[in-house]
Amino acid sequence: MKKQKLVIVGNGMAPGRMLEYLFEKDRHAYDITIFNAEPRVNYNRLMLSPVLSGERTYEDIITHGDDWYAEHGVTLHKSAKVSEIDRAANTVTSETGVTASYDRLVIATGSNPFIIPLPGNDLDGVLIYRDLDDVGKMLDAAKRGGRAIVIGGGLLGLEAAAGLKMQGMEVTVLHLMPTLMERQLDPAAGYLLQEEFERRGIEVRTKANSHEIVDDGTGKVKGIRLDDGTQIEASVVVMAVGIRPSTELAKAISLDVGRGILVGDDMRTSDADIFALGECVEHRGICYGLVAPLYEMAEVIADNLLNGTSEYTGSVTATKLKVTGVDLYSAGDFSEGEDREEIVLRDAAAGVYKRLVLKDNRIVGAVLYGETSDGPWFFDLLKKRSDVAEMRDTLIFGQAYQGGAPLDPTAAVAALPDDAEICGCNGVCKGKIVNAISEKGLTSLDDVRAHTKASASCGTCTGLVEQLMQVTLGDAYNPAAVTPMCGCTHLGHSDVRRLIKSRELKTIPSVMQELEWTSSGGCAKCRPALNYYLVSDWPDEYADDYQSRYINERVHANIQKDGTYSVVPRMWGGMTSSTELRAIADVVDKFNIPAVKCTGGQRIDMLGISKEDLPAVWADLGKAGFVSGQAYAKGLRTVKTCVGSDWCRFGTQDSTGLGIRIEKFMWGSWTPAKLKLAVSGCPRNCAEATCKDIGVICVDSGYEIHFAGAAGLDIKGTEVLGPVKTEDEALEHIVALTQMYREQGHYLERIYKWARRVGSDEIRTRIMEDADQRKLYFDRFVFSQKFAQVDPWSERVSGKDKHEFRPMAVLQAEAAE
Repeated sequence: MKKQKLVIVGNGMAPGRMLEYLFEKDRHAYDITIFNAEPRVNYNRLMLSPVLSGERTYEDIITHGDDWYAEHGVTLHKSAKVSEIDRAANTVTSETGVTASYDRLVIATGSNPFIIPLPGNDLDGVLIYRDLDDVGKMLDAAKRGGRAIVIGGGLLGLEAAAGLKMQGMEVTVLHLMPTLMERQLDPAAGYLLQEEFERRGIEVRTKANSHEIVDDGTGKVKGIRLDDGTQIEASVVVMAVGIRPSTELAKAISLDVGRGILVGDDMRTSDADIFALGECVEHRGICYGLVAPLYEMAEVIADNLLNGTSEYTGSVTATKLKVTGVDLYSAGDFSEGEDREEIVLRDAAAGVYKRLVLKDNRIVGAVLYGETSDGPWFFDLLKKRSDVAEMRDTLIFGQAYQGGAPLDPTAAVAALPDDAEICGCNGVCKGKIVNAISEKGLTSLDDVRAHTKASASCGTCTGLVEQLMQVTLGDAYNPAAVTPMCGCTHLGHSDVRRLIKSRELKTIPSVMQELEWTSSGGCAKCRPALNYYLVSDWPDEYADDYQSRYINERVHANIQKDGTYSVVPRMWGGMTSSTELRAIADVVDKFNIPAVKCTGGQRIDMLGISKEDLPAVWADLGKAGFVSGQAYAKGLRTVKTCVGSDWCRFGTQDSTGLGIRIEKFMWGSWTPAKLKLAVSGCPRNCAEATCKDIGVICVDSGYEIHFAGAAGLDIKGTEVLGPVKTEDEALEHIVALTQMYREQGHYLERIYKWARRVGSDEIRTRIMEDADQRKLYFDRFVFSQKFAQVDPWSERVSGKDKHEFRPMAVLQAEAAE
């Protein structure tokens, strides 16, 4: 049968989710064409705030990349705003002149930001906050500094204010109503929210009515004047006061339109062949601006496109604020009335406020501030109109305190029904997550996010998802994949790395203060990790913290079980000379070193050296030209080689020369965990390159680069990164791969575990296919090496950290007189 043609106008989150639902049911039902007014693929608009604040990049929030559209046979026209729909001919035409015919049409044109009709609203510097282009303009404005005024104290306005503040601007929020987010919060929670924003250095003015935007005389914003005559100087004014459904196309083709495009419960418009979806829709008199209802609409349309009979009957919505460090949740109607009662819990010291509004022993509204983990449970009770009379006395304390003895968190989440909503952003219920974990064998949070999208947007439901994993997997659950980096913080390694960069935190104390560490000085887990992240991110500004190193890295030698140390000088590519061997022999004799061993990394290890002798040993080795082999380091250890084409009759390339070149280029670099390389001169693989972190197999046509191998507690063969033709290309690709790992890896995470976490295909795409990205990684590594290639042995011989190598004094008590 000939496929039907589906055309979609708009490429936002709702139509993207609709296509996912459609493809789950039938990937081949339609030939699909999308017209997108924006010049890009589908991305998660919920995450614009973290992009504005610097906590995410555009690449981090892409929902469907170009490859996804190609894989599913979808034709996507970018920068193709639709100019005409011909209902008689069933065609859609864009301003770029592209025409597509349809059997079914979905209009998903979203909404337009409301522009307050103030004098001066067309000045240069007046911005809106709606899409990625708007974020780009705000980031450009932030680079120039100064003050930004945000008009609107709702969700978008506050997220914009927080983002601009994190970008270094002074920020004032103007809000017409007495308290912030008055549609979602009661006055008490609004007061706490205002306090939090002011604590962050953001000025908040409520009951503030704007009169005009002031011109500086050149057509640019100078500030804003309020009705009471107050004038506030600013270079940027951001309007974030609401949205209106985009209905222009629908009106032009005479569809029924109210505030939005009118649809029935089947999501069809007044033309049976045309559906409408998203913020442009009016259903039963309501226009929705939150994403969860839009996803419910999307599922209904996907089914009805396949001749189903699904109906959308409306949504009860919950609200979360996407500002790092602000826990806020609200749902339902919390207005007062004679037929209502309220239950309130306040903990001033902890900054916690909870309020439930009941009617006829049923929750009709909930406001949580400061502690929101019970939000989904309250929301489930609200949606199901559950009778809460029997739990009335303990209801406000949450799910864990119902039914007698307090439940632990995992027991509480286990008690949730399968249809309880866990992820409000993506409309994901408990049952879907549990089924995905069980059926697909998911064991990590990243896996769950990839297959269900739960916790993949704002992240506030991450704790619940982790608890579900623990409940579902039992003893097979690996908490190391999802738990905080240590007991001093609730943040995982990825979040800490991201926030160090986005907030430009450049010392361990600043990280602990800004990220709200629960201990005064950290612990043995977090301090070495933070030290590495800061060295990696700010190589030219951060001074390596001596006290945040393990003993081997502090003394630059490996401690042995008897308290002595082993010393391994670097031998480039495993090559040595008679001069070097004589120097080692002299050191062994001079210091009576009891054991000398050849290592698996083609070097010589001298074992049994006392700590106080280390500087003198290093001094003698340094005179012979040796530098530290860094056999103790979370960094580059060795580059193992075979003799290659210089000597071997099977060698295809100069593997020894390439190995030496790589090692001399990369030595001294710190990495999340130890890094071992090898170069084999032919596929016989004498240097064992296929079990190393990074390996090279020389072939007739050039070099085959491998990565993500292991030969320790875990045994794992490498994966092929890809082929290159020249030594220069091999070096560039290996260095870029290492830098990507340096920037993304968790502390103590070997490269094969990092590859498993981020995806080998993603790594190949960035390193093998994206030449510009590869060059950026390479250049950042080269820059960092300016500060890394300093021999630590030579530094200690010169007296650095000399206290570490002084023997402790032996004290003898005098006999009592």
